[in-house]
Amino acid sequence: VVFSNPLVPDNVRRFAAELLSASGVVTTIDDESLMDAVTAVSGSGPAYIFHFIEALTVAAEKAGLPAETAKVLALQTVYGAASLAAESDEEPGVLRQQVTSPNGTTAAALAVLMGEDRLTKLLTDAVEAARLRSIELGK
Repeated sequence: VVFSNPLVPDNVRRFAAELLSASGVVTTIDDESLMDAVTAVSGSGPAYIFHFIEALTVAAEKAGLPAETAKVLALQTVYGAASLAAESDEEPGVLRQQVTSPNGTTAAALAVLMGEDRLTKLLTDAVEAARLRSIELGK
């Protein structure tokens, strides 16, 4: 994520973005204060996903799967879903709907995750905690 002072010439901004693109996707923000939110989502985000894999592994084990099988299935499920979302032109919500059969097993699980916006509220609270900590550390 790139932020630059408005006084930086466009050609320098483009050069910086091109240089950084060698290491991944580059996006820009217009307000430097958004860097705390960037940190909360992108900087801390991998830990959220790793924890999700851990939690899905535990749930799989509690459902009776052997530990190694549970770990492989959890990891490959996250990897496959993330890869599909990255390569698809569809929004993640559309992809979710496409893999959810009405009244099926996925719908039953999503009713738990999405009921009362549970997962969204949990992640919103986590991102906000990280954002506030980033602000605090920046002082």
